[in-house]
Amino acid sequence: MPQTTLYSSQSATPIPRLWGLIPCAGNGSRSGAVGPKQYQRVAGKPMVMHTLAAFSAVDRLAGTLVVVSEGDAFFDKTGAALLVAACGGATRAQSVANGLEALLQRGAHSGDWVLVHDAARCLITPGQIDRLIDACLPDAVGGLLALPLPDTLKAGKDGRVAATLERSDKWLAQTPQMFRLGELKAALLTAADTVTDESSAMEAVGLSPLLVTGSAQNFKVTYPQDFALAESVLLARA
Repeated sequence: MPQTTLYSSQSATPIPRLWGLIPCAGNGSRSGAVGPKQYQRVAGKPMVMHTLAAFSAVDRLAGTLVVVSEGDAFFDKTGAALLVAACGGATRAQSVANGLEALLQRGAHSGDWVLVHDAARCLITPGQIDRLIDACLPDAVGGLLALPLPDTLKAGKDGRVAATLERSDKWLAQTPQMFRLGELKAALLTAADTVTDESSAMEAVGLSPLLVTGSAQNFKVTYPQDFALAESVLLARA
């Protein structure tokens, strides 16, 4: 990971860099897997390694940090040249906030951009990451990959339909989600553990992140049947 600070030729202001941040401290309780789902093998290798391969193919990233739980030795056995911080928290928000602090301690700056991505979205591609970067770099806030909701949306109560909701303005949030490091850290500290993604934290402090159209294949492996679907897509790409 670069430890030197880059400066513009006209001022002493650090040139903003881009960093990847992969929270990898979850236990995947809904997946039915034995052990953390991000380490389950999909198409021949642990799921998270597919995720990291996509990020490593994006040349504009200065580095990608993986946040794991304390005592997690998975990456010690991979032999891969990775940036790993054993600072995972009890929630996603805690893990991301701790990861942001770890990046700062490793030479990142508050004005740098950070792309936070779910370890279990193993179908992300370098092209999708680049598309998000291109859209967000000129934006004052940053944004996220997302998909317009394609299906009819129902509200439920006691196992029955309570209402049909308007879907024209609804989006399915994905990752990566790209924001300025310092602004995201402050927003997460303000929102605490009430948010489930980085965009929600930015929204909680009054900002409106940019929606960048993603891909239906960029789904999060969550349930047992998702493993087979992810594997079929990865094998088809190969």
